[in-house]
Amino acid sequence: MRLSLTNEISDLINSYHELNSGPVDELEEEPSPLEFMRYVARNLPFVVRKGASDWAAVKEWNAKYLVDVMGEQLVNVAITPHGNADSVVELEDNSLIFVKPYDTEEPFSKVIKKIQDQERSLSSQEPTRYAQTQNDNLRNEYIQLFSDLPKDVPFARISLQKSPDAINFWLGNSHSTTALHKDNYENIYVQVRGRKHFVLLPPVEGACINEQLIPAATYTPRPTSTSSSTSRSSPTSSRSHSPSLADTGTALDEGLNDLVVSLDEPEENVPFATWDPDLPDQRPTPFSKYSRPLRVTLDEGDMLYLPALWYHKVSQSCSSEGICCAVNYWYDLDFSGSFWSLCSFTRAVGLLTLGRNPQHGEEDDA
Repeated sequence: MRLSLTNEISDLINSYHELNSGPVDELEEEPSPLEFMRYVARNLPFVVRKGASDWAAVKEWNAKYLVDVMGEQLVNVAITPHGNADSVVELEDNSLIFVKPYDTEEPFSKVIKKIQDQERSLSSQEPTRYAQTQNDNLRNEYIQLFSDLPKDVPFARISLQKSPDAINFWLGNSHSTTALHKDNYENIYVQVRGRKHFVLLPPVEGACINEQLIPAATYTPRPTSTSSSTSRSSPTSSRSHSPSLADTGTALDEGLNDLVVSLDEPEENVPFATWDPDLPDQRPTPFSKYSRPLRVTLDEGDMLYLPALWYHKVSQSCSSEGICCAVNYWYDLDFSGSFWSLCSFTRAVGLLTLGRNPQHGEEDDA
């Protein structure tokens, strides 16, 4: 039975690619609502080159403008030793762990300066900072910047018949990367400063990414006699949240240069991709060789439609100011119809062929 399933999954992936070959579509102008809905129905990405070039944010945002507007306001910042927020890390014993960043609050002016200083210094030992809260932050902690953006994307709002669930602000440098993952959102992503590099895999390649159930952990400063202990999140929180560095002083700030991995309490395991399309020989499944990643780079003013449930890995390169800045609009996936159910079924069958429990992604001992 398992051999038969393996052949069917391989045929499914190959058939998909035969019918959907070629690079990501590039449009010369924004699609109409009807044209956009055709892409949504086919679950295919596209790029509108310079589609947001007339937005005030694209025209005006630079480091000075952002500091003038945000100033000393405290903002959430994710801090990691290597720019690897929310990613799989291999330990010395070859085991895997899913590590979340150290979250804290710092004055915006400090965050952007640290981001710039690290980018400009090739020998910098500073940890990597990334503003990436993904919690509708442009209508909350970055509300001062929101007037420089449209409140929604008209072609998406009209065709999807809903307003965005979240509008997010992203600020980092070339040290920050985002590991391969997927989201339950229709995503309109706009590059404001610098460049963003996407690696995209369709949902049908779920059997290629070697999803495993992995212990969750969080980066925390190594305890010292001069630094306070890191507070732990409640069991309902998705990530540890630390005391504000604005309140805890220089000692804890210096402690960020020595972040260590701490297992979450209570213990939790999360399903996550462990195969990287840029390192295809590491942790592949029997199906990984059938993957055909799509690659697209966004320049300033470009707009990407990233369909729901597409796996994506993201890296970035900076503007001359040493920053990379973007915004995105998340529209909730429509769970009715067949799309969600078929994607879930395909993922489950792929996990079964690998001997894992499709409910959790864990190894099946049966």
